[in-house]
Amino acid sequence: MNRLQAIRPFGQRIWLDNLSRELIASGELARLVAEDGIAGVTSNPTIFHKAISGDARYQDELIALKVRALSAEQAYEALVVPDVQAACDLLAEQYRATDGADGYVSLEVSPLLADDAAGTLQAARRLWAAVARPNLMIKIPATPAGVVALSHLIREGVNVNVTLLFSLAQVEAVWSAYIAGLSARHDDGAPLAHVRAVASFFLSRIDSAIDASLPAALQGRGAIALARTAYARYRERFHGAEFAALRAAGGQPQILLWASTGTKNPAYRDTLYVEALIGPETVNTVPDATLAAFRDHGVAADALSGADFAAERQTLADIAAAGVDWEELGARLQQNGLALFVESYQALLKLTA
Repeated sequence: MNRLQAIRPFGQRIWLDNLSRELIASGELARLVAEDGIAGVTSNPTIFHKAISGDARYQDELIALKVRALSAEQAYEALVVPDVQAACDLLAEQYRATDGADGYVSLEVSPLLADDAAGTLQAARRLWAAVARPNLMIKIPATPAGVVALSHLIREGVNVNVTLLFSLAQVEAVWSAYIAGLSARHDDGAPLAHVRAVASFFLSRIDSAIDASLPAALQGRGAIALARTAYARYRERFHGAEFAALRAAGGQPQILLWASTGTKNPAYRDTLYVEALIGPETVNTVPDATLAAFRDHGVAADALSGADFAAERQTLADIAAAGVDWEELGARLQQNGLALFVESYQALLKLTA
């Protein structure tokens, strides 16, 4: 068993934070699934901009799409939907074999709709219908509008990956919306077991934003302490009384997905954000470089089961005492992350216009 495969017995799944036509056509994604146990794929506008601008496989089709006088957004979706379908098909066996626990591919709605709940819903429904695969996850941001859309989508039975989470308050709001949507679906008499969602909590950007203002003893500790505290809340909410009736009816928890797990500070171990957060009912979506690093020298061990997380709560308090407002930081990082996605999406639309 390689080092990545060794993570699976601890209840965590590794997803790949990358998707392109080359990755699929070359057989590389199939190899990663077979050899490394990759159990899902995430994408975003930045990933697709890199793929479309750098892969000649898209160019002939792009020319043909422009002849059809499609809008830039329609052309973009026409390019990437087949890639998402192919990735879903490649992972379909995992999806079936695990009764829907594994095998998902995420496709993001336009980040230009981040403050438009109705627009997000319309786009999510369109993409869900276009891909037409049960192991698709529609990716929406954890903005207030996105949280509203989440409840509606879950009620409708659409799988959702909620992205750009940077604070405990944001995570709690997303979980509340998910539970409300699942409760409404249950009240409608609709089945619950196949509806899945993840809450994508971003890590390295947190440390990058605060380390310079912290004493050396606290640097590189904030993101992990925050993530582990979020996991403690996950256990309370989804393994306690609040979710018990929905669980009995077949409802599945909205599990935490660790995102932005490539270390940006070269002084830190390059597998830091993987090793510190291995544990049951979690996903870690890793970029290519982090995947390769863990395959080479990562250490798989349970870092979450049985912990009471008192040390993490103290770390958060110490960092707050050093001047970090966790909720203000979360709001700022979410807006910064959204701005980067908007920039990439607008660049995408220039490619496909």
